[in-house]
Amino acid sequence: MVDPWLSSLMAVLWVLTPAYIANALATLPRGRGPPMDFGRVWRWDGRRILGPSKTWSGFLVGGFAAIPFGMIEAGLILAASPPWRLVPVLAPNLPAAVLVVALLTFGAMTGDALGSFVKRRLGRESGSRAILLDQLPFVLVPIGLGFLFYPSVFVPVFVSGWGVFWVLVVTLGLHTLFNWIGYKAGLKKVPW
Repeated sequence: MVDPWLSSLMAVLWVLTPAYIANALATLPRGRGPPMDFGRVWRWDGRRILGPSKTWSGFLVGGFAAIPFGMIEAGLILAASPPWRLVPVLAPNLPAAVLVVALLTFGAMTGDALGSFVKRRLGRESGSRAILLDQLPFVLVPIGLGFLFYPSVFVPVFVSGWGVFWVLVVTLGLHTLFNWIGYKAGLKKVPW
Protein backbone atom coordinates (compact mmCIF):
# COMPACT_ATOMS: atom_id res chain seq x y z
CA MET A 1 0.00 0.00 0.00
CA VAL A 2 1.35 3.42 -0.98
CA ASP A 3 1.19 6.30 1.50
CA PRO A 4 -1.49 8.90 0.64
CA TRP A 5 1.05 11.72 0.25
CA LEU A 6 3.14 9.64 -2.18
CA SER A 7 0.18 8.41 -4.22
CA SER A 8 -1.07 12.00 -4.43
CA LEU A 9 2.34 13.21 -5.61
CA MET A 10 2.48 10.50 -8.28
CA ALA A 11 -1.06 11.30 -9.47
CA VAL A 12 -0.43 15.07 -9.68
CA LEU A 13 2.81 14.56 -11.58
CA TRP A 14 1.23 12.02 -13.90
CA VAL A 15 -1.79 14.12 -14.82
CA LEU A 16 0.06 17.44 -15.14
CA THR A 17 3.14 16.20 -17.01
CA PRO A 18 1.68 17.10 -20.45
CA ALA A 19 0.95 20.64 -19.18
CA TYR A 20 4.45 21.01 -17.75
CA ILE A 21 6.00 19.80 -21.01
CA ALA A 22 3.79 22.11 -23.09
CA ASN A 23 4.80 25.10 -21.00
CA ALA A 24 8.50 24.22 -21.36
CA LEU A 25 8.32 23.54 -25.12
CA ALA A 26 6.53 26.82 -25.83
CA THR A 27 9.92 28.56 -25.59
CA LEU A 28 11.38 26.64 -28.56
CA PRO A 29 10.31 29.21 -31.20
CA ARG A 30 12.24 31.82 -29.15
CA GLY A 31 9.52 34.44 -29.50
CA ARG A 32 9.46 34.29 -33.29
CA GLY A 33 6.13 34.45 -35.05
CA PRO A 34 3.14 36.71 -34.77
CA PRO A 35 2.15 37.79 -31.28
CA MET A 36 -1.13 36.31 -30.09
CA ASP A 37 -2.58 39.78 -29.59
CA PHE A 38 -1.31 40.92 -33.03
CA GLY A 39 0.08 44.04 -31.34
CA ARG A 40 -3.35 45.27 -30.25
CA VAL A 41 -3.91 47.18 -27.04
CA TRP A 42 -6.68 46.77 -24.47
CA ARG A 43 -9.00 49.70 -24.95
CA TRP A 44 -9.59 50.18 -21.21
CA ASP A 45 -5.97 50.75 -20.23
CA GLY A 46 -4.06 51.31 -23.49
CA ARG A 47 -1.61 48.46 -22.76
CA ARG A 48 -0.93 45.46 -24.98
CA ILE A 49 -3.49 42.70 -24.52
CA LEU A 50 -0.86 39.99 -23.93
CA GLY A 51 2.48 41.47 -24.88
CA PRO A 52 5.14 40.51 -27.41
CA SER A 53 6.34 37.36 -25.65
CA LYS A 54 3.09 35.44 -26.22
CA THR A 55 3.27 34.24 -29.81
CA TRP A 56 1.12 31.91 -31.86
CA SER A 57 4.20 29.84 -32.64
CA GLY A 58 4.89 29.28 -28.92
CA PHE A 59 1.23 28.50 -28.24
CA LEU A 60 1.02 25.96 -31.08
CA VAL A 61 4.46 24.39 -30.59
CA GLY A 62 3.85 23.98 -26.85
CA GLY A 63 0.35 22.61 -27.34
CA PHE A 64 1.04 20.20 -30.18
CA ALA A 65 4.59 19.09 -29.33
CA ALA A 66 3.57 17.95 -25.84
CA ILE A 67 0.70 15.77 -27.06
CA PRO A 68 2.94 12.78 -27.97
CA PHE A 69 4.37 12.74 -24.42
CA GLY A 70 0.85 12.66 -22.98
CA MET A 71 -0.14 9.90 -25.38
CA ILE A 72 2.86 7.83 -24.30
CA GLU A 73 1.70 8.28 -20.70
CA ALA A 74 -1.86 7.29 -21.59
CA GLY A 75 -0.64 4.21 -23.45
CA LEU A 76 1.69 3.13 -20.66
CA ILE A 77 -1.00 3.22 -17.99
CA LEU A 78 -3.51 1.45 -20.23
CA ALA A 79 -0.95 -1.31 -20.87
CA ALA A 80 -0.26 -1.77 -17.14
CA SER A 81 -2.17 -4.48 -15.34
CA PRO A 82 -4.57 -3.16 -12.67
CA PRO A 83 -2.37 -3.93 -9.66
CA TRP A 84 0.38 -1.78 -11.22
CA ARG A 85 -1.86 1.17 -12.04
CA LEU A 86 -0.56 3.49 -9.34
CA VAL A 87 -1.62 6.62 -11.22
CA PRO A 88 -4.92 7.64 -12.84
CA VAL A 89 -5.97 6.25 -16.20
CA LEU A 90 -6.47 9.34 -18.36
CA ALA A 91 -9.07 7.73 -20.63
CA PRO A 92 -10.48 4.26 -21.38
CA ASN A 93 -8.58 4.04 -24.69
CA LEU A 94 -5.97 5.93 -26.71
CA PRO A 95 -8.37 7.77 -29.06
CA ALA A 96 -10.27 9.13 -26.05
CA ALA A 97 -6.98 10.09 -24.39
CA VAL A 98 -6.16 12.50 -27.23
CA LEU A 99 -8.88 14.87 -26.00
CA VAL A 100 -7.73 14.70 -22.37
CA VAL A 101 -4.10 15.30 -23.35
CA ALA A 102 -5.03 18.18 -25.69
CA LEU A 103 -7.06 19.72 -22.86
CA LEU A 104 -3.94 19.57 -20.69
CA THR A 105 -1.50 20.93 -23.27
CA PHE A 106 -3.64 23.66 -24.82
CA GLY A 107 -5.16 24.42 -21.42
CA ALA A 108 -1.63 25.10 -20.19
CA MET A 109 -0.95 27.42 -23.13
CA THR A 110 -4.25 29.23 -22.55
CA GLY A 111 -3.50 29.58 -18.84
CA ASP A 112 -0.07 31.00 -19.61
CA ALA A 113 -1.64 33.57 -21.95
CA LEU A 114 -4.26 34.40 -19.31
CA GLY A 115 -1.47 35.04 -16.80
CA SER A 116 0.10 37.48 -19.27
CA PHE A 117 -3.25 39.20 -19.76
CA VAL A 118 -3.58 39.75 -16.00
CA LYS A 119 0.03 40.96 -15.74
CA ARG A 120 -0.60 43.56 -18.46
CA ARG A 121 -3.73 44.76 -16.64
CA LEU A 122 -1.63 45.15 -13.49
CA GLY A 123 0.80 47.34 -15.44
CA ARG A 124 3.63 44.79 -15.50
CA GLU A 125 5.80 44.69 -18.58
CA SER A 126 6.31 41.55 -20.66
CA GLY A 127 9.11 39.51 -19.10
CA SER A 128 8.69 41.09 -15.66
CA ARG A 129 8.47 38.79 -12.69
CA ALA A 130 5.16 38.15 -10.93
CA ILE A 131 5.33 35.43 -8.30
CA LEU A 132 2.48 32.89 -8.57
CA LEU A 133 0.99 34.69 -11.59
CA ASP A 134 3.90 33.43 -13.70
CA GLN A 135 3.59 29.88 -12.39
CA LEU A 136 0.02 28.94 -11.55
CA PRO A 137 -2.35 29.90 -14.40
CA PHE A 138 -0.79 27.36 -16.77
CA VAL A 139 -1.80 24.53 -14.41
CA LEU A 140 -5.00 25.99 -12.96
CA VAL A 141 -6.71 26.41 -16.34
CA PRO A 142 -6.26 22.77 -17.43
CA ILE A 143 -7.22 21.57 -13.94
CA GLY A 144 -10.38 23.71 -14.06
CA LEU A 145 -11.24 22.43 -17.54
CA GLY A 146 -10.58 18.90 -16.31
CA PHE A 147 -13.06 19.40 -13.47
CA LEU A 148 -15.67 20.41 -16.06
CA PHE A 149 -15.05 17.82 -18.76
CA TYR A 150 -13.31 14.89 -17.01
CA PRO A 151 -14.27 15.05 -13.33
CA SER A 152 -13.74 11.31 -12.80
CA VAL A 153 -10.03 11.81 -13.54
CA PHE A 154 -9.39 15.29 -12.13
CA VAL A 155 -11.50 15.50 -8.97
CA PRO A 156 -9.86 12.54 -7.16
CA VAL A 157 -6.39 13.87 -7.98
CA PHE A 158 -6.79 17.55 -7.15
CA VAL A 159 -9.58 17.81 -4.56
CA SER A 160 -7.56 16.93 -1.49
CA GLY A 161 -5.12 18.65 0.80
CA TRP A 162 -2.24 16.64 -0.62
CA GLY A 163 -3.33 17.33 -4.19
CA VAL A 164 -3.34 21.08 -3.64
CA PHE A 165 -0.03 20.90 -1.76
CA TRP A 166 1.70 18.97 -4.56
CA VAL A 167 0.31 21.21 -7.30
CA LEU A 168 1.87 24.20 -5.56
CA VAL A 169 5.18 22.59 -4.59
CA VAL A 170 5.81 20.74 -7.84
CA THR A 171 4.62 23.54 -10.10
CA LEU A 172 6.67 26.22 -8.37
CA GLY A 173 9.74 23.98 -8.25
CA LEU A 174 9.55 22.68 -11.81
CA HIS A 175 8.68 26.08 -13.24
CA THR A 176 11.72 27.60 -11.56
CA LEU A 177 13.98 24.77 -12.75
CA PHE A 178 12.74 24.75 -16.36
CA ASN A 179 12.91 28.53 -16.64
CA TRP A 180 16.49 28.52 -15.38
CA ILE A 181 17.39 25.77 -17.87
CA GLY A 182 15.64 27.67 -20.69
CA TYR A 183 17.50 30.84 -19.75
CA LYS A 184 20.87 29.05 -19.66
CA ALA A 185 20.10 27.41 -23.02
CA GLY A 186 19.32 30.80 -24.56
CA LEU A 187 15.64 30.01 -25.07
CA LYS A 188 14.41 32.62 -22.57
CA LYS A 189 15.48 36.21 -22.04
CA VAL A 190 14.96 36.09 -18.27
CA PRO A 191 15.44 33.23 -15.79
CA TRP A 192 11.85 33.37 -14.48
